[in-house]
Amino acid sequence: MPWSKPFVFLLCLTPFGLLVWGAVNNDLGADPTNEITHQTGTWALRFLLASLAMTPLRKLLGSAWPIRFRRMLGLFAFFYATMHLATYVFVDLGLYWPQVLEDVVKRPFITVGFAAWLILLALAVTSTRGMQRRLGRQWARLHKLVYLAIGLVILHFLWLVKADLREPLIYAAVALVLLAFRVKPLKMLRH
Repeated sequence: MPWSKPFVFLLCLTPFGLLVWGAVNNDLGADPTNEITHQTGTWALRFLLASLAMTPLRKLLGSAWPIRFRRMLGLFAFFYATMHLATYVFVDLGLYWPQVLEDVVKRPFITVGFAAWLILLALAVTSTRGMQRRLGRQWARLHKLVYLAIGLVILHFLWLVKADLREPLIYAAVALVLLAFRVKPLKMLRH
């Protein structure tokens, strides 16, 4: 299906398009910056989970087609995470670097969020086939850092919300199920 990748690409851009539409039409609520920050962070997490879901989906369906979308979904996770960070740095703090650095050092939820973004940056930069060839076996080891990234993102979300933990706990449960597919005893049960 030659149209499937462009279709998925446009589908992945839809949340961004809706945010732009909401901003242009002044329809993002009383605190647009907070809404953009929340939405971009949530979509980064969703796309990260979607990219992790491609391997178990391939195994459950017995078909390789989900793997075709894994890289794209991971890159969209990075895109939305970058929009999340950029909204905070450029819009919320107005590029006031002393405050940005102080927040990264002194506010644990920002520290872990930034650490997750750095991991996603490394994964995005090395996501090409050329980098995969150049790095060889090291590429697979590096890309296993996605598991650490997902943990940091969920911790960032948990520490951010403080009171109503239902939403981050739902994402944590989904992540645990997806990661459980990678545990060796569970792999043996599926065969």
